[in-house]
Parts: sequence; structure tokens; C-alpha cells
Amino acid sequence: MDKSLTPVIAGFIPLLDSAVLVAAAEMGFAEQEGIALKLVRETSWANIRDRIAVGHFDVAHMLAPMPIAASLNLTSLAVPMLAPMLLGLGGNAITVSTSLWADMAAGGADTEGDPASTGRALAAVIESRRSEAAPRLHFGVVHPFSGHAYELRYWIAAAGLDPDRDVEITVLAPQIMADALATGQLDGYCVGEPWNTAAVAAGTGRIATYKQAIWPDSPEKVLGVTRKWAEANPRTLAALLRALSRAADWCASAQNVEQLAGLLARTDMLGCPVEICLPALEGSMRLGRNTMKQVPDFLTFPGGAKMAPMPVHGKWFHEQMVRWGQAERSEDASAEVARIFSPDIYLSALGLENVPRDAPIRMFDGREF
Repeated sequence: MDKSLTPVIAGFIPLLDSAVLVAAAEMGFAEQEGIALKLVRETSWANIRDRIAVGHFDVAHMLAPMPIAASLNLTSLAVPMLAPMLLGLGGNAITVSTSLWADMAAGGADTEGDPASTGRALAAVIESRRSEAAPRLHFGVVHPFSGHAYELRYWIAAAGLDPDRDVEITVLAPQIMADALATGQLDGYCVGEPWNTAAVAAGTGRIATYKQAIWPDSPEKVLGVTRKWAEANPRTLAALLRALSRAADWCASAQNVEQLAGLLARTDMLGCPVEICLPALEGSMRLGRNTMKQVPDFLTFPGGAKMAPMPVHGKWFHEQMVRWGQAERSEDASAEVARIFSPDIYLSALGLENVPRDAPIRMFDGREF
């Protein structure tokens, strides 16, 4: 390693939305900002949480709600954290087994993933199963404090169901979701790409709906950092944010998609075939064996000001924590959440001014937050 570079260790989970970190490390953007960025692949979000808390990682690819849970002492090894940058928008989907999809399709589920239609179809299946005294459907999410958990719950609840009563929800690592579906341990799951496409390609799963349809242009992963490290290393953090913003611009360019897919497919990164990585990066999703849909903003890396976090993002996630009994509402908690998702560090690092600090959140069912 060049001794003139500042070392930064970043943990990541093998998902497509680790792309910005991967590109920053592999395409020279970090080095150009004076940083030797070392990526460490992890197997679970719990490991990411624990290893950044004890100082094994300086920064991490992190589920957007995790810094909130850590800062509000809602999870183990809790430490005050910040989410100074978004690492991608969208990228998740809800995949169900082909047998469950057949039942949903018989109930009128929209083949192109409209969440209202597919939710109503799921509710009809659950009501039918209840009348037959069949076991509850079993869904997987990647972590209790995750966009996946809240998107799945929101979709289920919007259909008039109770996600704590009408289905069973279990936590599994992203990369084993498709296998769990194939073996019948799950009836469905919400996960980031490419692990929805993997099930579709295997013929065992069908994408029912997706994050961009549920909550358009919403944050999925963030750069997670402890407040202690951020305060001790402000120049390094600012340089890293500049490198990551440039990497995001590179990832967003259509001319780089194939090269990016090749990087992500490597065994030390995601370890999956290039053809499984490409659909979400290209915005050409195979929802089922015979159903293609162009969703150009399925997963995006916009760079620039659009990668700045906003307090309203954090407040929406916190509201879901309150809704599902994970947290209590308070003025102190709201203020803390706004600090975690403040755009100030990111905008200052990039020299951006006069940027909107918040915008309303509109969900698929017409609710505005």
C-alpha cells in the first residue's frame, strides 16, 4: 500500500448496491482522493453492525435504518452513528414461490408488479388458506431494522392484513434467500438484487412487486459510520464522500454497466454470474420466466446532490419502527434521527449549496409522509 494514502476499511454485504464502494476501490476514485479503501466482505447485517461498533470497520455498506437503531439503543452493541451519504436508491423486490404466485395470479395479481393489485391477491390467498386452516405463509427479510422489513410490512398492511398475525416473518442472510425459497423453507422474501433475479432464473421464484413501485426513488443502503470515527476523521470522511460521489456517477453511466457487472460478479465481491447481476443494473427486469419489464430506475446511483440523505428519510424509517413496536415516539428521538440523516457533512464535502433539504414521501397507496 502507498504509505501516502490514508487507509479506510469498509465492510460490505454481497449485493448490487455495494457497487459504489466497489467502484471507488477498484476504479481508482478513492486513491485519487488520497484514500486506500479496503473492502471486507461480510455474511450478515448483524456482523456489519457488530464489527463497525467494535472498530473493525471504519465505515460500512449499511441498511438505512441501522444507524437509527444503533443510535437509539434499539439493537445490540449500540453506538451513536451517522448516515452521511446514500449509496443507492431502490434495488429491492418481493419475490414469492412459483406456487404462491400461481395462487396470486388466479386471484388477479397484476403481472407487472403493481403493489396494490398483488397485495390484494396475497390477501385473498391468505383468507383462503385461513378458511382451510392451512399454516401461515412464511416470508424472509434480511434484518429486523431494514428497508426490506418495512417495505414488506407496508405492502402487507396496505392490503388490509396484519404482518404480525397473518404471516410469519423470519430473518435470513440475503445470499441464502433464493435457496430457502427453493427448498420450501420460505414462501416469499424481500431482498436486494441480485437475489430476486437468482430465484427467477432458477425457476423457483416470481417477483411480485418491487421497491420502486412501493416507495419511488427511496434510499436503500447508506454509508454507515460511527459518530466517534466521523468526529475524529473529518477530512478523511470528506475525501471518502467525494470519492464515493464520483464512483456513483461512474456506476450510473450506461456505458459502464457491463464493466460494473463484471466487477460485482467476481468471487471476492458477489460471486454470482454476470447475467444475474445485469438486469437490475440495466433496468430490464425479468419478473417471471415469461415476463420482462423495463424499470430503468429499479436501482439507481445518481451521484451528486441526490446522494445526500434527508431528515425525512430517517423520520419515515423511525415511524415504521414505532408502528411495528420496535421504538417509542419522542421529540428527542425525532431530533436524533434528523441528525443521523442530516445532509450537512455530504454537501459540505462536495461544496454543494442551495440544495433542497427535504421533500415529501409519497407511497404507492397515496399516503404522504
